[in-house]
Amino acid sequence: MRSTQHIAMRALLIGAAWFFSSPCAWALLPIEHWTEPGGARVWLVHSPVIPMVDVQIDFDAGSRRDPAAQAGLAGAVATMASKGVQGKGAEPPLDENALGEAWADLGAGFEARADNDTLHYWLRTLTDAPLLEHAARLAARQIAEPDWNEALWQRERARWSASLREADTHPATVAEQAFAAAVYGSHPYGQRSTPQTLARIGVADLQDFHARHVAACRARVSIVGAVSRAQAQTLVATLLARLPATPDCAPLPDVGEVAALTAPAEQRIPFASAQAHVLIGQPGFQRRDPDFLALLVGNHILGGGGFVSRLTHALREQRGLSYSVYSYFAPGLHAGAFTVGLQTRPDQAAEAVEVARAQLARFIAEGPTEAELRAAKDNLVGGFALRIDSNKKLLGNVANIAWNDLPLDYLEQWSQKVQALTVDEVRAAMARKLQPERMVTVVVGGQP
Repeated sequence: MRSTQHIAMRALLIGAAWFFSSPCAWALLPIEHWTEPGGARVWLVHSPVIPMVDVQIDFDAGSRRDPAAQAGLAGAVATMASKGVQGKGAEPPLDENALGEAWADLGAGFEARADNDTLHYWLRTLTDAPLLEHAARLAARQIAEPDWNEALWQRERARWSASLREADTHPATVAEQAFAAAVYGSHPYGQRSTPQTLARIGVADLQDFHARHVAACRARVSIVGAVSRAQAQTLVATLLARLPATPDCAPLPDVGEVAALTAPAEQRIPFASAQAHVLIGQPGFQRRDPDFLALLVGNHILGGGGFVSRLTHALREQRGLSYSVYSYFAPGLHAGAFTVGLQTRPDQAAEAVEVARAQLARFIAEGPTEAELRAAKDNLVGGFALRIDSNKKLLGNVANIAWNDLPLDYLEQWSQKVQALTVDEVRAAMARKLQPERMVTVVVGGQP
């Protein structure tokens, strides 16, 4: 491996010199898109600024696919990807430490993680040909052939369960759990891992989940870096080569939509804490919703713009009820929650809730002012370059386009479409999505 280390160090030094001597050229790079013969869909941005490549491989295998009794299954599959790989043929097995050393020798990195919708795999490596090939082959082993070791899973399960028990002692966790259950109901977005659900997950369950969901024909691959289309095709083929062939890539079962709330609900949960944690909200919208940009701008004005937002002005500056108050949408393949959140003294919680609800209702009814809209546009458009000023950030945006079936010119049109929004369009979009009279309110803190 010493020769590989020498190559990695040389390529890293060349890459660093190139990076510090070259102007940034991230913006407006075209996105190529094609489908591989095996069914994998690929999105590529050729970015030659530095001799590196970032790859994200996404599968429809997030926690929304977990059985309710085994919440945490997708996350467990992601966890085990970094705990070792099986030995096959002349290739010896590698444990967790050996994997870490192998990646360090290559000067590359690999990660796996599951969220609500997606099981993600990430690879970052220099594009020197020997390094790229070694990194792709090692990543392919972790994607397709993790070591489903019983003792390792029991160790990770115990560690995870202890972390969950510790988190349950914090008021923020209690509030988030109650809020998610109230907003999402029986939808998988509202499920949470517990020591009990993890205890029901065995190695056979991990293997079965992986076999059913992680197939080459289901992969969406986003690539940003100094590789051509031909090189990208070779890279994708290598990364997915060890997955079993799936001639009939049947659609996965449908996951129903989040049900709309039909009435307001309020929970006040006693907790011995110095601050009361307040969450107000409802199901929001899917990421591919055509109102997305109008809602992004509207929420920036309402509570997503930090110290210049309406909620901050009303609760912090005018009344001193909270140091920090925020709002955000969390759209996914389903209607992720809209949330208003703040912390305040327990004896001020009722007043803070009343003020937040009033500001929310007023904003939805009246919309922003022209001055507020202009300031929000200037802030968002002015900061757009920071969203794509590195391979990693650009990769996240390309993967967003890939996962949500957005137009290939989405990034090119983003600033223009934001600038074109009117007060009436923002107001109408917020009114279509939010119903203040039917929201959930959770307050954790204070005495019964």
